[in-house]
Amino acid sequence: MKPLIHVLTGPTAVGKTEWALRWAEAQGAEIVSCDSLLFYRGMDLGTAKPTAAELARVPHHLIDICALADRMDVARFVGLARRAVEDICARGRPVLVTGGSGFYLKCFFGPVADDVTVSAELRAEVNALPAESALARLASLNPAGLGELDVANPRRVTRALERCLASGRTLADLAEEFARKPGPFADFAVVATRLDRDSDDLRNRILARVAVMLRSGLIEEVRRLRAAGLELNPSAAGAIGYREVLALLDGHLPEAALAGTIARNTWALVKKQRTWFRTQLPAHRLIPAGTDFGVGDLFPPVTVS
Repeated sequence: MKPLIHVLTGPTAVGKTEWALRWAEAQGAEIVSCDSLLFYRGMDLGTAKPTAAELARVPHHLIDICALADRMDVARFVGLARRAVEDICARGRPVLVTGGSGFYLKCFFGPVADDVTVSAELRAEVNALPAESALARLASLNPAGLGELDVANPRRVTRALERCLASGRTLADLAEEFARKPGPFADFAVVATRLDRDSDDLRNRILARVAVMLRSGLIEEVRRLRAAGLELNPSAAGAIGYREVLALLDGHLPEAALAGTIARNTWALVKKQRTWFRTQLPAHRLIPAGTDFGVGDLFPPVTVS
């Protein structure tokens, strides 16, 4: 029998935290966070991180594990998540993964990184190339074409060139090998549920969440984090809520526009998340979170072998 991982996901502000807590309490489960910002200590209000009271209800993993300057990537996340899942299973408790960060969620369903290692020297050499030169060099290494690579995205072109030079192989060869690679959780059975809501309901929840964040001291939180080096971590500094407050502190955004700007950018994120869930998330149960259903209905009964 394969051990089982339950995955609960959905867009920002849909209500994942409370449903995850209720299900975990009912099942005696432990929660593994799959949110790319909850890793960082001090990023509390802007991420809607579970409160101390919520964290005390159920054992949580992979929350507050990084300092601001400590970068997280998918390879590191896979290692940490794998250890957390194995530890929970060893205690005989159910595993609930919850979060809305698609790239990290993907690792529970298939491979997310290949085995190509790029040296710091090669990366520096490639990064020094003008965009046109990098694309021309990449094309010369791939005479059969570049497939679906977004050649208008310089960062994607650079990363592709690094991998071709480091491996001595074409993008097509690398893609074929990657497709055959087992995912890091291939020895587990994974069942997923996605929560969603009526768009008007979700917009109202976003507005309410932003209001609570600001009343609770989001501006002061960003001031403290900036002093602690927030902007040394571009991913953290560019997160919704944080980037708008930084713009406010720098005089680029009037305070009267702060809440509306955060809410508007959050809604844009929700639309991207919904697209990812529809196109990238494997077979899963969809539940309208605003409807009447019991915690026992969150996941279907599963028999795995």
